[in-house]
Amino acid sequence: MKKPDFLKVGDVVGVVATAKNFLPEELNAGIEIIKSWGVKVKVGKNCYNHFHQFAGTDEARFSDLQEFLDDKEVKAIICARGGYGTSRIIDDISFSGFEAHSKWVAGFSDVTVLLTHLNSIGFQSIHSSMPVVFGKNHNRHSIQTLRDTLFGKLNPFQFPYHKLNRTGNIEGQIVGGNLSILVSLIGTSSDISTEDKILFLEDVGENLYRIDRMMIQLKRAGKLNKLKGLIVGHFSDMSDNTVPFGKSAFEIIADSVKEYTYPVGFNFPAGHEADNRAFILGAKYILNVNSKESVVVYCTTDNLNYSS
Repeated sequence: MKKPDFLKVGDVVGVVATAKNFLPEELNAGIEIIKSWGVKVKVGKNCYNHFHQFAGTDEARFSDLQEFLDDKEVKAIICARGGYGTSRIIDDISFSGFEAHSKWVAGFSDVTVLLTHLNSIGFQSIHSSMPVVFGKNHNRHSIQTLRDTLFGKLNPFQFPYHKLNRTGNIEGQIVGGNLSILVSLIGTSSDISTEDKILFLEDVGENLYRIDRMMIQLKRAGKLNKLKGLIVGHFSDMSDNTVPFGKSAFEIIADSVKEYTYPVGFNFPAGHEADNRAFILGAKYILNVNSKESVVVYCTTDNLNYSS
C-alpha cells in the first residue's frame, strides 16, 4: 500500500466539498484552524456552491476534486464535510495524476467512498474529522490527531474496555469506515478486500434493524470471515421501532462475528461524535485488546512485537 509523503510547514492543503452543502462561516472557521498548522490552504472554487442539498452540481464537485488531485502543488486534500454525494462523482474521477504525484486525502462518513476507492487502487488515506465541524465541537483530540497524522506524528490510541470485547493481539492493515457506505460499495470498483485486514466500522442515524441487515450483508459478502481483527467506533443516534429490535448496535455487531476468533475492540474514538481521532486507512497497526483496555498502535520496525 503506497504512502504519500507527510506534510511539511509551508505545504499546500486543498479543501474540497464532494457531498453536502454548508454555510460559509462553518467552513471558514475550519480553514483558519488548518492555516494555524503552518500550511497554505487552497479552497475549491465551487466549494461554497449550493445545488439542492449538494455543495454544487455533480460537475462542479467533480471539477474541484479532479483539479486538486492533479495539482502537484497540493500535498493533501481535506474534504469539507460528508452527508451524501461522493458516490455520484467517483466514477468520473481520473486518478492518473494522483498516482504520479500522490497526496493525502482525508475525511470520513460519505467520504468513505473516496477513501475506499483509494485503497482499492493501492493508496493509503486518512479517516478523520472534517473542517466544517472543527469550529463547532472544538474537540482538540479530533483536530490535533488530524494535524499530527498529516505531519507524520502517529501516537497510540488507548480506549476503554467494553464487555463485548474479544481479546487478542494482532497486526494488520486497517480498512473500512462508515458501515452504510461500505455496504453500498460492495460489487463496485470502490469495494475493498477485507481478507487479513483489521476492519473499522462506524455509523450514525440508523435504525437498529438496518444495522443488523448491513452486518448480515457484510457477512454474506465474505467481508467478516477472514478478518484479522475488528475495531468498532461510534454508533451514534441509533433509532428503534415501536416493537424493539432487542439488541443495541454493539450487540448486533458482536452477534454478527460471534463465530470467529479474531479480537474485537468496541468504543474506538472515531465516527460521528466530537471525539473523532484520525488514523491511516491502508496502514499497518497493532490491535491489542486485553482485559483492561484496547490499544491501537501504528506499526514501525521497532514495535512489531508490541503488547501492553
